[in-house]
Amino acid sequence: MTTVADVKHATIRVVIAEDQPLVRRGTALLLSMAPDMECVGQASNGDEAVKLALVLRPDIVLMDLHMPIKGGVAATREITLAQPNTQVLVLTTLDDDETVFEAVRAGAQAYLLKDASEEELLETIRALKRGESRLTPQIARKVMDQFRHLAQAGNSFNPTIDQPAARQQADAASSDGLLAEELTDKEERVLRLITDGCSNRQIAQALALAEGTVKNYVSRIMGKLHANTRTELAVRMRSSQPPDR
Repeated sequence: MTTVADVKHATIRVVIAEDQPLVRRGTALLLSMAPDMECVGQASNGDEAVKLALVLRPDIVLMDLHMPIKGGVAATREITLAQPNTQVLVLTTLDDDETVFEAVRAGAQAYLLKDASEEELLETIRALKRGESRLTPQIARKVMDQFRHLAQAGNSFNPTIDQPAARQQADAASSDGLLAEELTDKEERVLRLITDGCSNRQIAQALALAEGTVKNYVSRIMGKLHANTRTELAVRMRSSQPPDR
């Protein structure tokens, strides 16, 4: 029998970062109607979003990109570096190639436009909680195109000044090619499943491995491919494949 404690433990804790009060409150109301979600904080700018994330340690941050004081990309970067267990879901009207690419590189695990349906938003939040990454096909295509452009130009992503030296070095190394080190057969199988959007648990079941072992594989793969996030890993894998004809 499901107890109150079980429901409480399963609740997905969400912080909303949105500078428009009406949108922010409407989203909070939507979350309050979902039995497995709870809005634990609301931020009207990127600086507030970072502070709330550090204090509240939410499962998910819904992040607008165009906000005062500190933008959503910078806030996403700070949150994902300081709170690795907090997933950022970008929810914005911006869909230009550079903005999408910067958000994913900053650590966003999902990217939705504000014209997404309510059910799509709720399901994406649940998917992130399960350890999955979500990008709509059109958003994934934009990121893939950016990676292809960088590969053709022979340049790595230009990191912002507040990124750690280690990440800058990884970005520079990635310009030498997609693979810095060859993947083992098992790592390649794990990578294919990541690219298909599988969570660590699903990968563990598919390959008959312990979930902790899968996490170790994912970490090693990200290191070898110089990927900062799981989402970037999947998109870069897709971008390395020849386009459909």
